[in-house]
Amino acid sequence: MDRTSTATAAPAPQKRPQRVQAVLEVQAKTRISPRLLRIRLGGEQFGLLRRNEHTDSYVKLLLADPSSGLTPPYDLDAIREAAPEKLPVRRTYTVRRWHAAEQALDLDVVLHAEEDADGGPRIAGVAARWADEALPGDRIALSGAGGGYTPDPGADRHLLLGDHAALPAVAAALEALPEHATGTALVHLDHADDALELPHPAGVELRWVVGEREQLLAEAAALDLSDVSGLQVFCHAERGLTKALRRLLVTERGVAKEQLSISAYWALGRVEDQFQAEKREPIGAIDS
Repeated sequence: MDRTSTATAAPAPQKRPQRVQAVLEVQAKTRISPRLLRIRLGGEQFGLLRRNEHTDSYVKLLLADPSSGLTPPYDLDAIREAAPEKLPVRRTYTVRRWHAAEQALDLDVVLHAEEDADGGPRIAGVAARWADEALPGDRIALSGAGGGYTPDPGADRHLLLGDHAALPAVAAALEALPEHATGTALVHLDHADDALELPHPAGVELRWVVGEREQLLAEAAALDLSDVSGLQVFCHAERGLTKALRRLLVTERGVAKEQLSISAYWALGRVEDQFQAEKREPIGAIDS
């Protein structure tokens, strides 16, 4: 009897479908505080972003090095095969406000200074430098939108915890709260002059926490959380701080996971590519 092997070859791996890219133009820029720049993007492809109603909705910016000669939209698979060093980087930003009638959206970009290779000052971060230098008419590719948190109008109380990077989501959440809402919003800033006048219900205390990042944890720990029933929490900050806040809220105060929207928006000493990759590793786990 012929027992010759007839094993079939494994199927070739399928390429992951590319995310839909919307190419929008810079329409306006406004410095709303010393270190916060609002940039409005709009255009006919606005509808490709699949807008959602979450107050933490976000988009991904695709940013190519100007020296690459690439213009949006990008064939990422072709670039990856032919010149992977030219691949645009992807950066995540919360949508501060959608303008559906105008087919536009606002992004608030934090501008921090760092030293360049010659010891001079420059804006830190690829996306922040792009926003700072962008001119009306400049085009950029975006994908999205994602998101998952919306204030529950039926919650008894609300607790919003964030830092400068999470400020657009906190501000959007405060605007979305019903007039009768009660609670507390604590937002960490490095500098007091970056505090903003944000609309919020009279029953919600908005407090700016200025100074060392760990002060946000101390302020949260000082809150009366003896009764967390009916509490809805939004908590997003730097990764190490977010882990500490989760321990406080879940382990020490007994907040149920179902009451909590929590994740890190960034990690100290990491660019977004490293930060996103580490989300799949133990170091990136918030609930460890």
